[in-house]
Amino acid sequence: MAAGKEIRDKIKSVENTKKITKAMEMVAASKMRKAQDRMRAARPYSEKVRAIAVNLGEANPEYVHPFMRVHDVKASGFVVVTTDKGLCGGMNTNILRAVTNKMRDVQAQGHDIRTVAIGNKGLGFLNRIGAKVFAQATQLGDTPHLDRLIGPVKVLLDQYAKGELNAVYLCYTRFINTMKQESVVERLLPLSAAEMSEQSRAAGAQHSWDYIYEPDAQSVIDDLLLRYVEALVYQAVAENMASEQSARMVAMKAATDNAGNVISELKLVYNKTRQAGITKELSEIVAGAAAV
Repeated sequence: MAAGKEIRDKIKSVENTKKITKAMEMVAASKMRKAQDRMRAARPYSEKVRAIAVNLGEANPEYVHPFMRVHDVKASGFVVVTTDKGLCGGMNTNILRAVTNKMRDVQAQGHDIRTVAIGNKGLGFLNRIGAKVFAQATQLGDTPHLDRLIGPVKVLLDQYAKGELNAVYLCYTRFINTMKQESVVERLLPLSAAEMSEQSRAAGAQHSWDYIYEPDAQSVIDDLLLRYVEALVYQAVAENMASEQSARMVAMKAATDNAGNVISELKLVYNKTRQAGITKELSEIVAGAAAV
């Protein structure tokens, strides 16, 4: 019964794997709820900052922030947000494929590529394709902290403010629902008052406001637009973390179900093998008795 022992060992191995995937599914389900709550809690702040930035853009003050200026240079920046860990289905593969396509389009125009990696998976991918990684943030844990995010991203923001980049793109996975996540590559800089106004109207805003600047327009707009960009980056990371836990929960559930199917098939093969062995032994006994 050597074949039977091998099948029993395989069944035990798959059962151990099933226990691991089931535990990971339950952990991801627990973390998913917290990540979704954190993501939704950040949305009101980012929406309010966006509304104020839209109103300031439409007010047309004399001062124009460097983030709103357009530079004619042959270089573009990418902030690539991925996960630190794997086992979350095709989530990282999808966003990195979208990043690759966008980089290919930008390079076709003769532009140099500069990147910032948030997450181990994106960092490893960018290193493998030979991209210039100017900064990185990894091992963020389950809770994103703005003080750890804005440092690496500020490298590209400062380069854009100096006129060294013509655009900065933010690449992440947007959370739609538990079963669906969307890969997003959106332009972070330059900020366009017209585009922000269109987004504001799409969100339901019907009018804009003018402001009295105190102490002056430059100080207010400098601080506000920096907070606006920080809010966009934080929201992207929060969305990515919520997407990660959802994708991992779904992937581990599928793995657990597949392990159950494999165990059922192996048990069926084992029973057939055992039955065939018993039938063979009975046939030999009957044949021996008949010969006597």
